[in-house]
Amino acid sequence: MSANPLSDLLAEKTILVADGATGTSLFAMGLEAGEAPELWNEAKPENITKLHQDFVDAGADIILTNSFGGTRQRLKLHHAQERVHELNQKAAAIARAVADKAPRKVIVAGSVGPTGELLIPLGAMSYEDAVAAFVEQMEGLKAGGADVAWIETMSSPDEIRAAAEAAVKVGMPYVYTGSFDTAGKTMMGLAPKDILGVASDIGEGPIAVGANCGVGASDILATLLSMSEASPEATIVVKGNCGIPEFRGEKIYYSGTPPLMAEYAHLAIDAGARIIGGCCGTSCEHLAAIREAVDAHVAGPRPTLDAIVEKIGPLRNKTSEQQAPPRERRGRTRS
Repeated sequence: MSANPLSDLLAEKTILVADGATGTSLFAMGLEAGEAPELWNEAKPENITKLHQDFVDAGADIILTNSFGGTRQRLKLHHAQERVHELNQKAAAIARAVADKAPRKVIVAGSVGPTGELLIPLGAMSYEDAVAAFVEQMEGLKAGGADVAWIETMSSPDEIRAAAEAAVKVGMPYVYTGSFDTAGKTMMGLAPKDILGVASDIGEGPIAVGANCGVGASDILATLLSMSEASPEATIVVKGNCGIPEFRGEKIYYSGTPPLMAEYAHLAIDAGARIIGGCCGTSCEHLAAIREAVDAHVAGPRPTLDAIVEKIGPLRNKTSEQQAPPRERRGRTRS
């Protein structure tokens, strides 16, 4: 695989720390429900700079650009579909400026979320249109200085492939992660063990593959076990939510404390992850705890599901693994 900054850093360090939540952090800064976070790249760049800076200060090796909903399809909801290139370029440029003045190597990952459209035959969007939408977004991210296309929170294998193909067309290395939030699979039925091969034949293949978001820290660790068992040599990413979301009145709170997220990081390393971060609800305080845990980690045994539940809390989703008949479960090794 040709050299790129993320592969180089993975070769230097055993474990990398990715950043925490963008959306929930921006809501804490005053972003209104229904407002497009991407428009803040232009309207409030100082807020986005502060978010990235806080995560770098907390110990992140990888920061994700504020461009999750940066495709034409998503921006159309905010009448900004003609501004894809400039908004994504600004997102990457803001992150690049923070990364370049960091006291250590920090990777700028261009965040690419789903278009929100269903592909044919389930919906109206053609595969070619999906590729074109991602190319348009990634050209902006590349122009702004992103090191890697970070394709995240995906549920459709076809959409992952379209985004990977776009990254290759634009000349960017890529990473992709799915959100396994529906009975241990993605909403479109993709199982954790199967995501690893979804785009392995596109370009030089992904630098890393994994899971983000989902329903909670225990569940994403269960997902990780399934992935690392299926492909022990893969470079796996986990970017789990900070505990479980809970509604209190109008607001959502996440149950995870910094010590819980530190425990999650220890378990994630022992379960085979090489890039560990947080998703929804993960603040700089949580991320600092993850950083500390990674730096202080002493290798332990590969965790079992029981150990994860004991240390992190109950699973919210029953995975397909747990629903397998006992005979089939017994046949699997738990090294």
